[in-house]
Amino acid sequence: MEKYSGSILFTPGKIGPLTIRNRTIRSAAFENMATNNNPSKMLADYHTSVAAGGVGMTTVAYASVTQSGLSFADQLWLRPEITADLRKMTDSIHKEGAAASIQIGHCGNMSHREFTKCIPVSASTGFNLYSPTFHRKLKESEMIEMARSFGNGVRLAREAGFDCVEVHAGHGYLISQFLSPYTNRRRDQYGGPLKNRMKFMQMCMNEVMEAAGSDMAIVAKTNMRDGFKGGNGIEEGLEIARELKALGVHGLVLSGGFVSKAPMYVMRGAMPIKTLTHYMNIWWLKYGVKMAGKFMIPTVPFEEAYFLEDALKFREAIPDFPLIYVGGLVSRESIEKVLDHGFEFVQMGRALLNNPSFVNDLKQGTERCNCGHSNYCIGRMYTTNMACHQHLQEEIPDKLKREIAALEAKWAKK
Repeated sequence: MEKYSGSILFTPGKIGPLTIRNRTIRSAAFENMATNNNPSKMLADYHTSVAAGGVGMTTVAYASVTQSGLSFADQLWLRPEITADLRKMTDSIHKEGAAASIQIGHCGNMSHREFTKCIPVSASTGFNLYSPTFHRKLKESEMIEMARSFGNGVRLAREAGFDCVEVHAGHGYLISQFLSPYTNRRRDQYGGPLKNRMKFMQMCMNEVMEAAGSDMAIVAKTNMRDGFKGGNGIEEGLEIARELKALGVHGLVLSGGFVSKAPMYVMRGAMPIKTLTHYMNIWWLKYGVKMAGKFMIPTVPFEEAYFLEDALKFREAIPDFPLIYVGGLVSRESIEKVLDHGFEFVQMGRALLNNPSFVNDLKQGTERCNCGHSNYCIGRMYTTNMACHQHLQEEIPDKLKREIAALEAKWAKK
């Protein structure tokens, strides 16, 4: 423990008006634990367990601000009818001493017509193979209403007892679709140069900050780079980050990638194709992914703190401002490395799925979580609740056990 004697990990930290008991945040990794777009006992129990496990703040993911932004039946849709149930969850989180955050956003061209009851919308008209679905571009009047929905989401979050709202402006969701030249091909004032592509983000954040007032912490998840040719690079990412700061956000979550273009750039490692297709319930998609999944979803090697090299560029360019690091933190050593570089907070997803008490265990001297990096949790996340294979009560088919063992053995050799 002596080697961490100067650590800030277990000291309080501030994000805007909010003080968090330590520097750890459960990232807004999609749980797929809602029921018919409503909060469930499973969702509340999971976040309560993370709070009891010592985390500073836990983030509920990802709540759509309108019905038109839904991709899954078990994704939250933030609306007045569910605030009472959300309040029960935040009360439970608070009783364990943690702060509660909720990520708000809109899936844009990754929305599913089955749940939206309308044609999915985006920055531009086109076809998204990921969903798969045709989508149409938003009209300016609709953009104004959409931005107001983001502000309304913050008001509902306050009613539900949340201390913080994380606005999802990355990963190829709606705000990100306007920001990226890959998805924004508009020829009006909202397309073309980056200053135009940021206008929708500015509209949304102005509504968010007005709704936040002086008592809600607001952070934004933003791409440092989109992660592929034809998307935004580091320079554009820095300009977007500076603009978010100027718009008044209290902190930035530094991430990267497009889940509809290269999902493993976001999450790293290999997508377990057998696991992914085993849980799929659309027969033609199941067989298509079985045949071409390895080509559709290429592996991006996992390494601890995999976004740190990019994040350091942001730390240098945006001093004296809360930056939240996310990506590949599964050990005390990697967490301390990030904090030593001047990041105020760290977010973790898979580590806290593998062990909700990971933060308390770190206090007791545990050096790393027991995640084997098979990405089983990610493979099942798109169809059923996100869960670590090590803690399932259900029996896993032998073919999936073999896939998990092979992927974990490959990681163990590194």
